[in-house]
Amino acid sequence: MADFGFAQFEDEENEEEGESGFQAYYSMRDGLIFLIDCSKSMFDREDTDDDEEESHFQLCVRCAKTTLQNKIISSDKDLVGIVFMGTEKADNPSDFKHISVYQPLDQPGAPRIIELEEMLEEGFKTFSKDYGHNTGFSLSEVLWTCQNMFSNSPQKVNSKRIMLFTNNDNPHAGNPQLQRQAKTKASDLYETGIDLELMHLQKSGESFDVNKFYKDLLYTADDELTDLPDPSERIDDLLTRVRSKDHKKRAQRRIPLSLGPGMELGVGVYTLVRPCYKPSTVKLSRNTNEELKTHSKVYVQDTGEVLMPQDLKKAQTYGGKQICFENDEVIEIKKFGESGFHLMGFKPTSCLKKYYHVKPAQFIYPDETNITGSTTLFTALLRKCLDRDVTPICKYIPGKNFPPRFVALLPQSEEVDEHKVQITPPGFHVIFLPFADDFRKIKMEDTPRATTEQIDKAKEIIKKLGFTFNSEAFENPVIQKYWRNIEALALDKDAPEEFQDFTMPNDEKMLKRAGKVIEEFKDLVFPAGYEPGSKKRKAGGGADGAAKKAKTEASAVSIDAKKEAQAGRLGKLTVPVLKEIIKKEGITPDGTKKADLIDAINDHFGV
Repeated sequence: MADFGFAQFEDEENEEEGESGFQAYYSMRDGLIFLIDCSKSMFDREDTDDDEEESHFQLCVRCAKTTLQNKIISSDKDLVGIVFMGTEKADNPSDFKHISVYQPLDQPGAPRIIELEEMLEEGFKTFSKDYGHNTGFSLSEVLWTCQNMFSNSPQKVNSKRIMLFTNNDNPHAGNPQLQRQAKTKASDLYETGIDLELMHLQKSGESFDVNKFYKDLLYTADDELTDLPDPSERIDDLLTRVRSKDHKKRAQRRIPLSLGPGMELGVGVYTLVRPCYKPSTVKLSRNTNEELKTHSKVYVQDTGEVLMPQDLKKAQTYGGKQICFENDEVIEIKKFGESGFHLMGFKPTSCLKKYYHVKPAQFIYPDETNITGSTTLFTALLRKCLDRDVTPICKYIPGKNFPPRFVALLPQSEEVDEHKVQITPPGFHVIFLPFADDFRKIKMEDTPRATTEQIDKAKEIIKKLGFTFNSEAFENPVIQKYWRNIEALALDKDAPEEFQDFTMPNDEKMLKRAGKVIEEFKDLVFPAGYEPGSKKRKAGGGADGAAKKAKTEASAVSIDAKKEAQAGRLGKLTVPVLKEIIKKEGITPDGTKKADLIDAINDHFGV
């Protein structure tokens, strides 16, 4: 079972570390350097007559620009840099020849994106004049420059990557010394935790042979290399705009799963799905545009004295009396035992009803950090649960001061695609079960039942309009529109980029597939002339309005107004009935409110 991670979400209040040495792991920012070959062949176009044809250099710059746009939204704390190699101009801290640091390693921002847009539109045309071309660079010195950019970064970087874009499969042909230096430097990068990725671009009519040079540069002797993967798929990923938050892949907590006395295994708890919201706004000073901080203070209502946290107590009203608690007492009340999963027993999976859903599920996977052998025991438990179609029922205490919950551990087997790439990880979904207090009794109203003919016609509509639903195919239109407007303002664009709202139904396609069946269903279910969703009423209120008015008048005639006033029961009558009584008795009220009508009737009868 290969290790994997999912995002940690702070959906629990007052998150605290687990007990028994189970601590959470926190990731830091990532670093990425685009290393672009700027030789003349990178600027050639296959079709020289087509001005819209992109060169390899333009494609690389567009990949960098799209990555910066994505990271501003997904993970704006990450660091991105761009380095040109093979330029006549030299601009780097070490004064290496033919190497130019176009953008230093820094957080993505609007000015850097605008700079890349200018390079895409006009800058590449004057590149020969501004930077020039020269293939006399040393790849070892290029990698040294990238390594120094990571080392000299004032911010600590967790993941370090260099993406090398080139269409030259043998950059140091005929110079074994430079090739040997480049391979040595690539080995140093690997040892220091810097990943070097090759994004090879093929020249027109030529193939990229990795065995000439890059095989020894990118792969160790133990690696088996048959052929390079198609770079077009990876480039398509880089060029795809993804306007969504990139949540760090880490466990929300790491706690034990107890199967009985003396039998525990370590598991990591992950959150697979959660709502994605727009980022919170930041308050700025109207005059200086500086960010403001909010401070809250607690005052005594009568004297205005400022209270400190140690001066406060918590209380609960019970029977009209305030029951006060000390802070230590509140902590003790919240304690229900050691954190972790505690097995209660097993139930058939069929007993798990869909309406038991009370909050989003979580996911657990074995963790060897604190208990060795957890993966073996976890795998055995998962396989047996799948074989026997049973679900473990556990008491779940996430951490200190958390209330206990009953959960069902729904087993899930591993799924892979045709390339043996994991689609669905193996593990248990943590389904939160309701307590007896959570169930509600709903009084169902008696409504007319559908006929067999109507049910069959509805089935036909469902069959006609059936489609494969996947949540990942639908973006939140509110968030997408929000980010596009923010981006347009930041980059000084005239209008935000258009987007397609996939949540809107395709009425034309639906009518084409099931229009006739829908009309037949309407004829069977709804009366002639009925329009679903219409709230218009006929003039004068129609027959229903006349019947209601006649009923009100009959009620007013049958009521002994004087007797009801003397008994003090006028408040139980409706306003229309009171108005009919006033009209019948010839009373002039002071107002139209119910209280005014009752006062007028009481005064009339001397009550």
